[in-house]
Amino acid sequence: MTIAGFSVVTMLLILLAGVGAGFVGYAVGASSLVSYPALLALGIPPVLANASNTVGVCGTGFGGAFGARKELHGHAARAITYVVIGAIGGVAGAALLLSLDPKIFEFAVPPLILFSSLIIAANPRGRMQNRQAVSAVLAQSGMVSNTPAAPTTTQPMSKDSWWVWLGVWFVAVYSGYFGAGAGTCALAVLDAAKIGPFHQVNALKTLIGTGANVTASIIFIVRGVVDWPAAILLFIGCLIGGYIAPPITRHIPARIMRIAAVIAGVVLAADLAFKTYL
Repeated sequence: MTIAGFSVVTMLLILLAGVGAGFVGYAVGASSLVSYPALLALGIPPVLANASNTVGVCGTGFGGAFGARKELHGHAARAITYVVIGAIGGVAGAALLLSLDPKIFEFAVPPLILFSSLIIAANPRGRMQNRQAVSAVLAQSGMVSNTPAAPTTTQPMSKDSWWVWLGVWFVAVYSGYFGAGAGTCALAVLDAAKIGPFHQVNALKTLIGTGANVTASIIFIVRGVVDWPAAILLFIGCLIGGYIAPPITRHIPARIMRIAAVIAGVVLAADLAFKTYL
């Protein structure tokens, strides 16, 4: 039995890939490391798979942005600015993907996946959380540390260095072009800039990715390069995976999940490189 060109088994596999992507996206911020190769394995061409994946993972961003209303309260100007930068970058990334020869994307994917794996291994999210926790403990005890304290408030945009905006822009373009590990890259940029405390920075990076994914998805839809059954199933799966991830990840050490994601990313990059280059 087939529906919209897919067998029931294939549709279930795509749905499960979406669940896995939503789970991994919540745990380590790399949902595309699961969903994109799953679509490739099911025979969807690379550019079409990437476009459909972008539409499918939009659900993760919507949920994250809605859930971060408390963290974003009082920072409307910065939030709107990041959404706009993300949106413009997403258009640029999508246009870049569709204007270049598909072979260029195929050749670029293995190093991009390897890059995202290395960013996850660097663990900017964990470093930020640890620094935040240390600062809180030292503040309560009245002790002073030689380590630079984690920011306790979000700084005004007027104090941002020029390279912060450039970094955010490149992350948005990358997100529109491919996007695996884009959220982790955004965290790394905002962490280096010491924009603010972790929970606010984490919310802001979600806005960058959401803006980029939405506008990139619009471009892909208008250009007719979205496999709708795959995208819809991924979207549903991502919602389910993101919903079930919090209670499960509480019982799994973050270090274990990160190591597993890095190993999977390196193996995937090597496999795709072998198939593409040799």
